[in-house]
Amino acid sequence: MATLKDVKNKIGGVKKTRQITKAMNMVAASRLRGAQSAVVAFRPYADKFSAVLGNLAERSGQEATSPLIIPHAEVNRINVVLCTSDRGLCGGFNANLIAKARSLAKEKKEKNINILFTIFGKKGRDWCRKNEILIDSEHLGVVGSHIGFSVASDSGRELIKGFLTEKFDEVYIIFSKFVSMARQTPVVQQILPIPPLEPSQEGGEGEDEAYLPEHICEPSPEKLVGEMLLRNIYIQLYRALLETSTSEHAARMTAMDNATKACNDMLDSLTLAYNKARQASITAELMDIIGGAEALKG
Repeated sequence: MATLKDVKNKIGGVKKTRQITKAMNMVAASRLRGAQSAVVAFRPYADKFSAVLGNLAERSGQEATSPLIIPHAEVNRINVVLCTSDRGLCGGFNANLIAKARSLAKEKKEKNINILFTIFGKKGRDWCRKNEILIDSEHLGVVGSHIGFSVASDSGRELIKGFLTEKFDEVYIIFSKFVSMARQTPVVQQILPIPPLEPSQEGGEGEDEAYLPEHICEPSPEKLVGEMLLRNIYIQLYRALLETSTSEHAARMTAMDNATKACNDMLDSLTLAYNKARQASITAELMDIIGGAEALKG
């Protein structure tokens, strides 16, 4: 049975751990508010951009001729953009993303397709190094902090350049989509070649589904589509980084909240054990005293 000192030391250690987890929970909650506001504000822009781009591509007739949309004749190598966090203590957040990457890599290797990774976050980089996976480029200290659009545009330019020079034939991005505080879903999305763009359908149910709103643009749709296809890649990358950053804070907040609850349960259990040990010690001392008194009488 544990001594009083041992139990007391364990109680002190658990209390200190609880203070740390509560502090980390508060920090994650504070950062989550800003990240969630950013991703919620950006989603309508990204959705509307895709709708307008689909409409312009159809009107310009360039959708089928853009090199960013035409698939390569053979797919021999792909680039996978893996978005993870730089820090741990966020439950199964990184493990789920890495599992998604491992599954995609296994699927492509069965088809004799080589894979290289563009990494955002230390956890993804460490996984690649541990498994001796080829890394094309790595970006650390991005996810989980304030993300500038230039980060996505710079990385997007390198991916577009690699695709056009046939350094790789397809580009996928793996990120965590923020659904709610309790749910963050790993997503695999192809960004190059750009999947077929669906024209904008802004009418509600019951309205004429053939109606396609025509956006007035200047200059002509033909001149705009090329630039907008490039920007679409940047927007998809930026949105993925925002989603992953928000998901990380939500996952860490949930993990630290669960850890704090576990500390409270441990404290209840240790307090009960401490009281039992203390009662046993008192009982033993009383027995010694009574035994000594009886011996003197004898």
